[in-house]
Amino acid sequence: MNKRLPRLHRFGLPGAALAAGLMMAFPAYAQAPAATPPTQDQVPAPAAAPAKLPDGQIEQLVAPIALYPDALLSQILMASTYPLEIVEAARWSQDNKGVTGKALQDAMQKQSWDPSVKSLTSVPQVLQMMNDKLEWVQQLGDAFLAQEQDVMSAVQKLRQRADAAGNLKSTPQQTVTKSAPPAGVSAPSGMSQAISIEPVDPDTYYVPVYDPGTVYGAWDYPDYQPFYWYPPGYVAAGVIGFGAAAAVGAAIWGGSNWWNRNVYVNVNRYNQFNRTNIRTNNWAHNPAHRGGVAYRDAGVARHFGSGNTPAAREALRNRTGAPGSKFSNAGAGRPRSAVSQRTGNRGAGVSRRTSSSRSVTRARTGNRAAISHRSVTHSRVSGRGGRPAAMRGGMRAGHAAVHRGGGGFRGGGGFHGGGRGGFHGGGRRR
Repeated sequence: MNKRLPRLHRFGLPGAALAAGLMMAFPAYAQAPAATPPTQDQVPAPAAAPAKLPDGQIEQLVAPIALYPDALLSQILMASTYPLEIVEAARWSQDNKGVTGKALQDAMQKQSWDPSVKSLTSVPQVLQMMNDKLEWVQQLGDAFLAQEQDVMSAVQKLRQRADAAGNLKSTPQQTVTKSAPPAGVSAPSGMSQAISIEPVDPDTYYVPVYDPGTVYGAWDYPDYQPFYWYPPGYVAAGVIGFGAAAAVGAAIWGGSNWWNRNVYVNVNRYNQFNRTNIRTNNWAHNPAHRGGVAYRDAGVARHFGSGNTPAAREALRNRTGAPGSKFSNAGAGRPRSAVSQRTGNRGAGVSRRTSSSRSVTRARTGNRAAISHRSVTHSRVSGRGGRPAAMRGGMRAGHAAVHRGGGGFRGGGGFHGGGRGGFHGGGRRR
């Protein structure tokens, strides 16, 4: 009986003949009721759209950096989407304070981090702040990936407020300019002009230091208070002060398009610092550098999820010859120092002591717990930069894991026992 159905296919019978043959071979087929369409209450409801962050929370996130020069601001936004690599770069920067200029470019060729993270090693003050405020970094990066235009609009809103309060002016360190939209370009709703901030010398940056609770005037969102961070030893000088000069050369290659409300890449500077030959100025997030950190927004997670897998990261390692890859140069390029998180690494427990592979795995678990989607993204950044209770849970997990394991990471291991891979040749922007 079962041989009759394939025989119908073999002779290429049309649909009606095939149906008749089925009825003859299987009488139950003819007696089966026709399928009825599902009723309305049986149709699954469409997936709910991801909830957008409110304006107050976005302004809270960008307030500490909204008055930074445009190019530096754009690269902080890019790099914030790779929080684990920020921690690695910050530790490297602390251990290599005297490396600048060409020596810094040479050193960055050996690192596997995303180019946006590598570039910030030229501005140690920024990396220090991001390392100290790691929960803020993840929230900022998630907001930027999910609502880039809203983030850029929030920056302009805050600049307008600082200007209206008389606190945003050109200085010997940076130039503030106001511009109308170019001919043929429609301005975003509520935005009649764009305020740009540029360094007086494009190869030298002075990072602004200011209290967001003061510089913008009265803060409109009592539930979303921004933090005030300043470098150790800083002495306030006016509403907006500046840190020490940072000779960046071509390291700062980002840009901000205020009318399209997006960031872009200065191709010439990018190629010079990274020794590549990219041709497009489009920036795109590379999930292989995410390191397993979850995305807060479900739509962003679906979009980038295929690149944030062990297989994708392994492919990236093999392409770049990073530690753990199959290539002969796999020993090059890891940071000499142990990776440490100031906001959680007393809890995430990174040390330079040699440990067994079991303790490394435990420490990794604690480290990711301290920066996980569940423990960070639904908390507010407090005015004093405090740690939410959920964050403390992840830190305790990492702390306990390392103490049980007897050490943590080896001195050159990084978060993933030899590296997650890297980026070479500008490939992600092609």
